[in-house]
Amino acid sequence: MKIRRLLALLAAFTVTAHAEPPFSGTIFVDPDIITSADPSTYLKTKYNGQKKRTMFDRRKNAFVRLKPHLFKVTFRDSGPVEVQVNPEFGKERQARKIAVKYAREIGRLPKTLRSDVRTVSIHKGVQPFGGGNNNILIHTGQTVAYERDGILEETLVHEACHTSLDARHGASTGWLAAQQSDPEFISTYARDNPTREDIAESFLLWMALRYRSERITPEAANTIETTMPARVSYFDAQGFVIAPVD
Repeated sequence: MKIRRLLALLAAFTVTAHAEPPFSGTIFVDPDIITSADPSTYLKTKYNGQKKRTMFDRRKNAFVRLKPHLFKVTFRDSGPVEVQVNPEFGKERQARKIAVKYAREIGRLPKTLRSDVRTVSIHKGVQPFGGGNNNILIHTGQTVAYERDGILEETLVHEACHTSLDARHGASTGWLAAQQSDPEFISTYARDNPTREDIAESFLLWMALRYRSERITPEAANTIETTMPARVSYFDAQGFVIAPVD
C-alpha cells in the first residue's frame, strides 16, 4: 500500500513539475526581430494585367476564382514571385501600391523562407495571414493589427516557414528527434499543433537567438536556449541562408 502511494505521488509530481511552454505564440515575443527599417532584397514590380487565378480567401474559407491584378515581383537574391491583388482594391495604381508594400516586407525575410514562395495572394478583410502551397496569404485588414503591435514582419516569417520549411523538415527524423529530446515546446500554439505549427513557432526565435540576439532580452535568449536546445541544434545544422537578416 505504501509503495502504491509513493508511486502515485511520484507520478503526480512528474506531471505538475513538467514545464509549460514559456510563450503563447512566438510572433508576440519581440516586435523588433525584423522591422520595416531593415534592408529588403526587393528590386522591382512589373504589371502583368488582370487574368483569372484561383485564390484562397479566409473570408469565405474557400478557394475563389477571380481576375486579380497580377504583378511580377523580383528580388535581388531569389526568383520572381507573382503577387495577386484582389480586384476589390480598385484599379492598377491602387493595386500596385498594395503589391509593392508587401513585396518590400517579404524581401526582408531570409532567403531560405522565400525559396518556395511562388505566389502572394492579397485580399481585404480582417482575417489571419496564411502560408503553404507555395503561397503567402495576406488580408490587409489584419495588417492594421499586426502593424499596431509591430509584428507584421514576424508574422510573415511565421507564414513563410509554412511555405518553405514545413514540407522539407516537418516529418524528418532529425526534427522529430529534436521534438522528443527538448524539455518543452516553445509556445502553447506549437504544443497544441505539433505537426502544423512547431517549425514556424520555433524558427522565428531560433533566428532571433542566432542573428538578432541584440534585439531580444537576455531572459528571452536564455528561455529559447533552455526550452528547445535540440531544435536550436537542428536549425543550426541546416545551412539556412538567412540574408538579408544576417
